[in-house]
Amino acid sequence: MGTDGRSTPRGGHARLGELCLRLTGPSGSLLLGERGLRLVEFITSELRTGRHPNELDDVFDELEEELLAAGHSAGLGSYRTTPTPPTPGFQPLPGAGHRHTTLHVLACPQGHCERVEAPDADSPPPGCRIFDQPLRPVPLR
Repeated sequence: MGTDGRSTPRGGHARLGELCLRLTGPSGSLLLGERGLRLVEFITSELRTGRHPNELDDVFDELEEELLAAGHSAGLGSYRTTPTPPTPGFQPLPGAGHRHTTLHVLACPQGHCERVEAPDADSPPPGCRIFDQPLRPVPLR
């Protein structure tokens, strides 16, 4: 699988991961016109019926154009303008030192995108608005 900005070498679809992350943001949706919202709905319904994200790259292209036209300067590419959070000094891994034998992260419930989040013991796992499921735990090796 190539690395053309659409997919990562790991097999996760980069733009799907960015769409999923944006849909779970504070507003819960993207500020889009009717056409853009229809594209998001189409992508979501196609993925839920089992279509692979790489088969929808043309639709992701259209959605990206809608995002850019609506003023989302990064489109679906977080690599463009989303600033990298500052890296604090050394931080222990979540769960390390608390007698937890297995560390894990939370990832796409279907394994289609590259979204990964650290678990929070004080709240339920975040959800995936694309597949309408919670993110699944993936053990770190």
